[in-house]
Amino acid sequence: MGIVVNIVTYVVGTMHLPSATASNVATNFGGSSYLFCLLGGILADTFFGRYWTIVIFAIVNALGTCMLAISTGLPQLRPPPCIASALSNKCEEANDFQMGVFNLALYVYGIGLGGIKSSISGLGTDQFDQKDDKEKAHMVYFFGRFYLIISFGTLLGVTVLVWIQDQKGRSWGYGISSVAMILALAVFLSGTKRYRYKKRAGSPILQILQVLVAASKKRNVPFPSTVSFLHEDYTQETTISRTEKYSCLDKASIITEEDMKRATPNPWRLCTVTRVEEVKMMVGLIPIWASTIMFWTVYAQMGSFSVQQASAMDRHLGNFMIPPGSYNVFLIGGIMITLVIYDRIFMPLFKKYSKRKQGLTSLQKIGIGLFFSILAMGAAAIVETRRLSTINAKAKSSETNTSATLPMSAFFLLPQFIFVGIGNAFIYAGQLDFFITQSPKGMKAIGTGLFLTTISLGFFVSSALVTIVKKVTGRNGRQNWLARGINDSRLDYFYWVLAVLSLVNLGFFLYVLSSISQIIQVKMQKIGN
Repeated sequence: MGIVVNIVTYVVGTMHLPSATASNVATNFGGSSYLFCLLGGILADTFFGRYWTIVIFAIVNALGTCMLAISTGLPQLRPPPCIASALSNKCEEANDFQMGVFNLALYVYGIGLGGIKSSISGLGTDQFDQKDDKEKAHMVYFFGRFYLIISFGTLLGVTVLVWIQDQKGRSWGYGISSVAMILALAVFLSGTKRYRYKKRAGSPILQILQVLVAASKKRNVPFPSTVSFLHEDYTQETTISRTEKYSCLDKASIITEEDMKRATPNPWRLCTVTRVEEVKMMVGLIPIWASTIMFWTVYAQMGSFSVQQASAMDRHLGNFMIPPGSYNVFLIGGIMITLVIYDRIFMPLFKKYSKRKQGLTSLQKIGIGLFFSILAMGAAAIVETRRLSTINAKAKSSETNTSATLPMSAFFLLPQFIFVGIGNAFIYAGQLDFFITQSPKGMKAIGTGLFLTTISLGFFVSSALVTIVKKVTGRNGRQNWLARGINDSRLDYFYWVLAVLSLVNLGFFLYVLSSISQIIQVKMQKIGN
């Protein structure tokens, strides 16, 4: 996180690129790093296992931060410095080679990060025996406390690491990150003999593709009159009965004459009913998956435009100037305080007064997170409107360059960071719990992957929205909302767009919940009959 939040200030301040371009560099990297989680998940499930995936990608991550230290430390890999007030007109932008080296280092780091994230939570849950009631009860607290520890590390990143980058140089900050990863790997390796390991079940993505391909090949095959013509492997420990939903996928399990001629089934042509039902269960998660992407689009703004806002405002706390990237400490603080309050205050109350001893459901947590994303963008838009009013007032009273720092405290940005932090605490734990627990037993890894892709797509949606808003609002020679300099933009309008989209998204989420409730009621009626 300490690396991510400072990308924008480096690309704008050192590489001299426009603010919107810098924002897209940060969000594209953020999206890609989470997308690499899918790659890590496939490798873990198919080849290496979770333990070795973590080891290999931790080394890649350390290599990436080392490359970042070199790319930011060598003067030849960045344009010559210039006066800050002349950024919009006179600064030489980084050339393609300089940005290429920086991006290469950044994405090597991102590949390592994605590989680690794909397996670390799964290895953690492997340490709990689901058949043991005591261990199963302990697992209820795992997701919240796991994220609390991550948040503490992030807190150090956006404070200590960002300060080192700003005061001592980027190469120092990235070098320390590389050493820290090597030390973390050493600590991880020290517990090798004590970990619990589970056998690889094969790539769930490959299994899903097999069902889709088999169903496609048999799309013209008529459905049999009896389920006895559907393939099932009854030697397995557990099987799943066929359901009526998504019946087009059932054709993957139809036994044809060609299938009967084979001694062993071809998995790309014939799948078991259980495998088909597992894929159906994953398809059923898609509506909830889609409704959570917008939150992470809002989250992406905290590491891009919100950091640029802070860099143009008064960041003094007494005699100390807070680095712009460090304002994400309030986001992390919001996460940690929310998790502690929920764990120490609300959970005991739930156990004492509620029938549901596990606290809020995963879907309730997701809904709360989506609600706070609306509050965050509304607060951000209001603060930005006031910031731009201060710029206009200052421009009328003097001939000061609009790129100069404003006499308005950056602490006005706190509400947007805190609201996103509170929402993050709920939605992260809710999504992680929902996608792991609602995924079929053989596809827990893809459940984690689905969750992480919502974060990835949230960042990519942010990049797409920035590009679209620039083009649409800049038509016919007009000044677009996201101009080269942050003080020449109408970022408040952009924030309002995100607030409205978040509100619509919450409505979609509630509609999905109502649909799920109706399906459950119909099933209960059938069981009663």
